[in-house]
Amino acid sequence: MASTLSRLQFGRPHGLRAKLLRRYKHQPLVSCLAGLYGCRWRRYERSYTQPGDCCCNKLEGASFALLVAAFCLTLVFLYFWGQAKNDYNDFDWFNFGNLGFWFPWSVVLLVIAAGFFTYITVLMLLAVCLLSEGQKLFLHWTHKIGIVVSLIFSIAATAALSKLWSKEWETLILSFQITAPYLHVGGVVLVMALAWPIALHFFRMNSRVRRGLITAVYLSILLALYLVPLGLYSPCIKEQRTLGPAPTLIGHRGAPMLAPENTLMSFEKAVEAGSKGLETDVTISFDGVPFLMHDRTLQRTTNIQEVFPNRKNTPAAMFTWAELETLNAGAWFLSNNPFGTAGSLGAENRRRAGNQSVCSLQAFLQLAAHTDKLVIFDLYRPPRGHPYRDTWIQRTLEVVQNESSIRSSQVLWLPSDLRALVQEIDPELQQTAGSPLPLEELQSNHIVKLNLHYSSMSAELTSEYSAVNITTNLYVISQPWLYSLAWCSGVHSVTTNAPQLLSSMTAPLFLMSPDEYNLMWILTDLLSLVLILIIFIFHWWRERGLAFSSDNKVTLDNGTYSKFKTEMSDIWSVSSANSQAETTPSLATITEH
Repeated sequence: MASTLSRLQFGRPHGLRAKLLRRYKHQPLVSCLAGLYGCRWRRYERSYTQPGDCCCNKLEGASFALLVAAFCLTLVFLYFWGQAKNDYNDFDWFNFGNLGFWFPWSVVLLVIAAGFFTYITVLMLLAVCLLSEGQKLFLHWTHKIGIVVSLIFSIAATAALSKLWSKEWETLILSFQITAPYLHVGGVVLVMALAWPIALHFFRMNSRVRRGLITAVYLSILLALYLVPLGLYSPCIKEQRTLGPAPTLIGHRGAPMLAPENTLMSFEKAVEAGSKGLETDVTISFDGVPFLMHDRTLQRTTNIQEVFPNRKNTPAAMFTWAELETLNAGAWFLSNNPFGTAGSLGAENRRRAGNQSVCSLQAFLQLAAHTDKLVIFDLYRPPRGHPYRDTWIQRTLEVVQNESSIRSSQVLWLPSDLRALVQEIDPELQQTAGSPLPLEELQSNHIVKLNLHYSSMSAELTSEYSAVNITTNLYVISQPWLYSLAWCSGVHSVTTNAPQLLSSMTAPLFLMSPDEYNLMWILTDLLSLVLILIIFIFHWWRERGLAFSSDNKVTLDNGTYSKFKTEMSDIWSVSSANSQAETTPSLATITEH
């Protein structure tokens, strides 16, 4: 017994070992965790896992598996929809065309996805904390319903968007070229954090099958994360000295976040924001006046329902210019607020926006001529029965050449119809193709620029075209991460809804040299591996020590602990016998050691 007292008084290593071998029971924390996770607020409703036991029964194990699946699916969908923000406006107007009324469905969908993900993430954190405390899992039935609802929402939303908007998966893949390095670090940190509860239960299990299954799954995930960087490609992993100039900006229908699209005010705002070019869509009126309108009808961007209620579904080209001039083309912008930016406009800009009218091609070209900006436009062929159905190309060329002061070299001619004739009539026009044709065909058609969707972004193709003096423009890029990717890929220009935002960027959001990136991911992997090994070794040593000292069990409740009563009684006797000596430690000292 004296040796025991001696160890307690003077054996600091043994005291540290005893502290490490104790099982702490943080009752307030456990009560909160178990209450939130399984509505088990009282202590007698909870149970600890004993060595050799599983952390839950089969039903709770299935519930936890569903929780993990829901976490993964809600995370994937939230990331997918978050990266699709560049095209929210297209999504909302797609729904407008089908439903007949405006509503910001994209934002609503994002909020719902974020809500489900937050809910599932909280449940996951509660479960991991309970496992770390050695508690058995019991998920309340209301949470089980919530998990099923989250799963159904994520699967249904992903399937629906994949069918209606499959191009967004290409956006998702592009996003990895920017976010993958950060996702890799985040994934490694997450798996490393899970090492504590996994190691705890791994060494407390008696079943070799369960141990083998846990080991296989955990090591597979860890190995996959460690090897992911080997297959990563990003044009932004390059030496800074090899980075080219920032792509020039072309205002998509002007600056549609600051003014109603395809109006003079919108194009003026784009010029003020630093755009080097202006993009629009051209339709020809029934009496031969080319004007700016993107949609087939006038319903979305004018007050056609008030002025011509019986003709709201009539093609825009079937109206005369005099009729078009009576329409308001700006009030819809203030009422619908398509980009959520109308509220930031000052009183004068709101007044101007609300009074905009349909803009003619001539007025658009004159603005570009006076500000020395490039122009590019889609040209729509009029419907059957239209007087200019077969001469729409010639009529548009007349306005460019004879009814405006713009130089032909400022016009990026995009329409592919009658291209040879257009080239013959006006060889100064910059012939622009809308698809990545073979080099021989591009050169034979005198193509000097490609106008491609941003999903076609490729540093290799851009370099290949640039080698034969063919520049590349990508549309529509409004998010900084996409603009950064285009910048790193060597793209020459982009069409954007947000020239006021992108013009302020002085460097790509992500730019790292290959050596820096290799150092980052190798250090991340090595450091995480060392920490995971330390955690597993600690739990192995701790469980082995607990099993070895099962006859001298140490327990702790609310921060205090005691040895078995027999041993403590002996210690008490020794302490009492020597209580009169000043050099003899008190019971408090013994307890402290």
